[in-house]
Amino acid sequence: MARVSQEHLDARRRQILDGAARCFARNGFHATSMQDVLREAGLSAGAVYRYFRSKEELVSAIAEGAFSGIREAFDDAARTTPPPTPDVLLGRVLRRVLAEQLPGGDDRAFARLVLQVWTETLRNEELRAILDEGYGGMRLAWAKLVDAYRDNGLMGADDVEADQVARTLIAAVQGFIAQQALFGDVSVEVLENGLRALMSMQLPEAR
Repeated sequence: MARVSQEHLDARRRQILDGAARCFARNGFHATSMQDVLREAGLSAGAVYRYFRSKEELVSAIAEGAFSGIREAFDDAARTTPPPTPDVLLGRVLRRVLAEQLPGGDDRAFARLVLQVWTETLRNEELRAILDEGYGGMRLAWAKLVDAYRDNGLMGADDVEADQVARTLIAAVQGFIAQQALFGDVSVEVLENGLRALMSMQLPEAR
């Protein structure tokens, strides 16, 4: 019997996750059955259950993958000298996530999926643990980036903790995702332009 390569196994796993993500984004987590996932992925039950035993395992894997991609983008930025400004970085990260995380979905699909994951964490302890770990990792990555901004003379306000800046920037991304999922009238350029305008503010000179 021919040995199946790791590349083939990884591609099959990705195929299943992409199909499941489209189903969850389109129909909702609880309204989607494993049979729906099988049809969307175009695979047999045996092929899917070899990788994932339940919807819960699928949504956990999707959440872990999204956080991994975001953390990689932040870590890459922190190693750049000078690091990209927040408007540039957030735009880059969001485009990467929106383009790569849900192939075949519409423009709002990934944002709808994220909202459903957030909601599901209220009842699913395992998923909540994944979300907590991912959020903690993002805060650490952003805090490193804030330190890099200060090391390169790009940011003042030394009295403000790096973690506070990190949480504020994460909140901007979360708000963007919520707006896109609920209203669909926001693009990445809107967030980039808004952040750039806020960053241009200057305090009046004291008289």
